[in-house]
Amino acid sequence: MDASDEFKGQKPAWCPGCGNFGILTAWRRAMADLGLKPHQLTVVSGIGQSGKFPHYTQCNTFNGLHGRTLPVATGIRLANHEMPVAAFAGDGDCYGEGGNHFLHAMRRNINVKLFVHDNQVYGLTKGQASPTSVVGMKTPVQPEGVLSDEMNPVALAVAMDCSFVARGFAGDLDQLAELMKAAMEHRGFSLVDIFQPCVTFNRLNTYQWYRERVRPLEAEYDPGDRVTAWQRALEFEDTIPTGILYRHERPTYEERVAALAAGPLVKQPFDASKLAAAFREFY
Repeated sequence: MDASDEFKGQKPAWCPGCGNFGILTAWRRAMADLGLKPHQLTVVSGIGQSGKFPHYTQCNTFNGLHGRTLPVATGIRLANHEMPVAAFAGDGDCYGEGGNHFLHAMRRNINVKLFVHDNQVYGLTKGQASPTSVVGMKTPVQPEGVLSDEMNPVALAVAMDCSFVARGFAGDLDQLAELMKAAMEHRGFSLVDIFQPCVTFNRLNTYQWYRERVRPLEAEYDPGDRVTAWQRALEFEDTIPTGILYRHERPTYEERVAALAAGPLVKQPFDASKLAAAFREFY
């Protein structure tokens, strides 16, 4: 049996050809390469086609509310900071409804790994524009074309000094699996924005469209250079760079929380009398 088979969950119900299949395959491969077992990590998701990801993965899971992927992932991580926590979200789920949580997770540098299925539409709710939809793109809800400028999540992440920023493509499984492994091994908050073609609702940003444009970063590229990372993050026309755009080691939120110095909260002794005393303050 292939080691990645251990992470197989329910049979996926995505549309045939959906880019989510590539993300799922790369994820299973990455976890197997890291030597992890299903019980050793937790996967959190919100709402959307990306939100179904935990159901198709064998591990500890939590499927929450739309846009609230990161608060749940943060809580799980703080309760047990020995447990790797991965958050899977869509571009609408994370950058739209959850945009505020996205900003502050990067600011805090909570040691959670965020993988965004970026198909540039709301795939679950029939293809309306998302924050990453390009200007002029026509959708069932924007028949005359999108009017708002598109959001560039990786440029925003570099601006926020996110400690790990990467961009991948669901059509390049080898690179994507390596990016996932690097994100999991990084100490600090990690963003991997993944171009995930929606074969049903996005007829503009197709597999072919991406294959004509995505190019891995050069071997000599330095992800520690923030200014250059910002410049490369803005490239989104004839050539779109993929790979680790930016990496900056800095203290994690968990390391700054004094209560976690004694170990994971779930392993610390529970004193009910202290809880009762705290409740009395509010009587």
